[in-house]
Amino acid sequence: MESFNYLSIRYNKDEKKLEILDQRKLPDIEEWLVCEKPEDMITFIKQLSVRGAPLIGVAASMSLYNHILFNPQLSKEEIIKVSNELRESRPTAVNLMFAIDEMMQLKESDVEKRDYSATKFGEIAIRIIRNEVDMCDKMSKFGASLIQPGESILTHCNTGSVATVGAGTALGVIREAHKQGKNIHVYVDETRPLLQGGRLTTYELEREGIPYTLICDNMAACLMRDGKIQRVLVGADRIAANGDFANKIGTYSVAVLANHHNIPFHCVAPMSTVDIKCLTGKDIPIEERSHTEVQGASGAFGTVRWAPKNSKTFNPAFDVTPMTLVTSIILDTGILTKNDLNKLSE
Repeated sequence: MESFNYLSIRYNKDEKKLEILDQRKLPDIEEWLVCEKPEDMITFIKQLSVRGAPLIGVAASMSLYNHILFNPQLSKEEIIKVSNELRESRPTAVNLMFAIDEMMQLKESDVEKRDYSATKFGEIAIRIIRNEVDMCDKMSKFGASLIQPGESILTHCNTGSVATVGAGTALGVIREAHKQGKNIHVYVDETRPLLQGGRLTTYELEREGIPYTLICDNMAACLMRDGKIQRVLVGADRIAANGDFANKIGTYSVAVLANHHNIPFHCVAPMSTVDIKCLTGKDIPIEERSHTEVQGASGAFGTVRWAPKNSKTFNPAFDVTPMTLVTSIILDTGILTKNDLNKLSE
């Protein structure tokens, strides 16, 4: 194992100290939370202190590694139990399952050959991290090749370094296009109900000096109508074998609007987000969250409730966008259109 320090997660190998940046407090407060045991990480994931599909996978993997490092006496059965608890902490983001399955070496058919030592788990965790960084870099470059100089790009939720250990997915493409001097402008959906766009994407764009305008989610249509948006880039939490994908709630609405206005709409995600076992979007499990998130808002400013406390709510964390509305899927392996979907399972 080696020490590392990314925007939203860091590890000190000498102190064996794993910390995550509490995303609930951003943009005004940068507070680091220490993860001492897997139960801490499960809580951090469920309460969205840790979020972003790639980051969740990395954070859970590191939590499992550190737990074994501190508890070398653990039996295989105990390790399997903890790994399953981490794996089930959120149901939609398949990167979490992918990372834990890698850690548990499920591709090794001979159970007796699976190595549950801290050394082995550390090697796998670092490999997962390096792969995520590399995939972000590749996606960014593939996606940036599509961006034309002077374009205004709409993005939804947060898909940058806060949500990954690399440059990001959709936001990584934006960052790369800016780096290439393409003079882009970004329209940021605030992304109700948890405001990941308003709090986190703006935080990253501000740090990078990338020009942006924050909008309410219901303002995108008039901007498209007026010709002020030339492209849409979003991330994904799970991509089905037919190209349908789950992403933050509201993504489907943006896709419908983009389709109506003939605006290119792209999903940007690493291959670790592809789940070929899900044949279509209907097979993707959708997490439903607390009614309090819809009744009000929480953040560094505190908690505010504006709806009657007994209001009935509907609060799916994600929705599914069908491939019929997608111009292309930008992966670390290349850019896929509707005619290339067979490559998802290669």
